[in-house]
Amino acid sequence: MIAPPFSMPVLKKRSEFLAVAKGVRAPRRAFVLQALCDRDSGHLPRIGYTVTKKTGNAVERNRIKRRLRAAIRDVAPFAARPACDYVLIGRRAALDISFSDLKKDLAAGFARVHKDARTPADGQDGPQPDRRAPGRSGEPTTAPRAKSE
Repeated sequence: MIAPPFSMPVLKKRSEFLAVAKGVRAPRRAFVLQALCDRDSGHLPRIGYTVTKKTGNAVERNRIKRRLRAAIRDVAPFAARPACDYVLIGRRAALDISFSDLKKDLAAGFARVHKDARTPADGQDGPQPDRRAPGRSGEPTTAPRAKSE
C-alpha cells in the first residue's frame, strides 16, 4: 500500500502572514523562509506561499509556487516542527535552481529558523535583539557636535 502524500495546512489570512513576518527569517538563494513557533498551541505545522509581482508574470509566479510546494512535500515531513507557522517568499532564482539544490536550501532554511527560533515558552517574551550592523539602527554612530556660538 502506498502512503498518502504529505500535505500541510495552508495559511490563508493576511493576519496570519503578518504574524509570521514578525518571526525568524532565513534568506536563501531561491526563497526567504519565515517561521513563528508557538509551543502552547498543538496545531500541525502550517505553511503559506507568496511570490510578489515584481518576480515575474503570473505563469512564472505560479511555477515558482509549484516548485516550492513540491519541495515542501519532500522536506517538511522531516524538517517542519509542530506548532510552527512558516511562510515561503519565492524568488526568481527558484525557476533556475535545480530541484535537488532547492530541497537542500529548504532543509538548510528550516535548520536556520529552528536554531534562531525564540518562543514565549523559551522565556524570550521581548523583542529579539537588533542584529544589524552598527550604525544601521537609525541612530547616529557618533555623538552630535555641539553648536559653537
